[in-house]
Amino acid sequence: MRSDSLTRFLKSLGAAAKAIFILNNRGLAGLMLLSIPIAMALFPQLIAPYNPWETTGAPFEPPSWKHLLGTNDMGQDIFSELVYGARISLLVGFTAAAATVVLGTVIGLIAGYVGGIIDEILLTITDTMMLIPVLPFMILLASMLGQGYQNIVLVITIFSWPSVARLVRAQTLSLKQNIYIEAARAVGASGTWIMFRHILPQLLPLLIAFIVLRAGGAMIAEASLSFLGLGDPTQKSWGTMIYWARQSGAISSGAWWWITAPGLMITMSVLGFAQVGYAMEEYVNPRLRTR
Repeated sequence: MRSDSLTRFLKSLGAAAKAIFILNNRGLAGLMLLSIPIAMALFPQLIAPYNPWETTGAPFEPPSWKHLLGTNDMGQDIFSELVYGARISLLVGFTAAAATVVLGTVIGLIAGYVGGIIDEILLTITDTMMLIPVLPFMILLASMLGQGYQNIVLVITIFSWPSVARLVRAQTLSLKQNIYIEAARAVGASGTWIMFRHILPQLLPLLIAFIVLRAGGAMIAEASLSFLGLGDPTQKSWGTMIYWARQSGAISSGAWWWITAPGLMITMSVLGFAQVGYAMEEYVNPRLRTR
């Protein structure tokens, strides 16, 4: 029985992957865009020609066959920095997006299912958070917490969950009217059991699409905070590359390659996540294809 269940699961997973990444032009384009940064993050030792922390040339060398993207102010290879920076940028993006969706899902589930005064309180908090100007408060909180990517993930999560909670609450209000939910209540199932064993599984495909869609936004937020000096200066990321380029006078020195390369990689990754996320949404909700 377990073998049959696993086989059915793998077949359904394969069908979903085919529908999202092969039959959907958006999903295929997104996968192609993401293949480069993901390869950089998984196999940096195989792609980067140098150790990004070692001096391998003169400062501000222009792009050449020896240094494909030139060198920075310390003579470090910028292409190697770019490759190793993919790991931190993607990790922060995925982690922050996942944490945002988890927090928003829990709050939305509780608000939608429990209702009453609990719903009103959580909805008021959600609406208040959505009215806050995000970027200034993110900068303020990040500066209070100090440098570090754990703090950046925390800050992004705190200010990004309300929209997810709103959507999950709306879906929960709809799903809890179904007959099988009434049947579960009738046999004595607890509210927690119903929320996490009956309602949440129905939301999982949509939540996975949320994570992919929000990973790009989290990467932009990480790059913005790192650009302002709130990232970890001891780690390589695309945001810190742009920060050090600004601090070292790359623009005035004519070292355009130092800023352009990480900016293009951030743009490519965000576009890739967006396209894959839209393809997942179309798979979960086929009505979107007709729009």
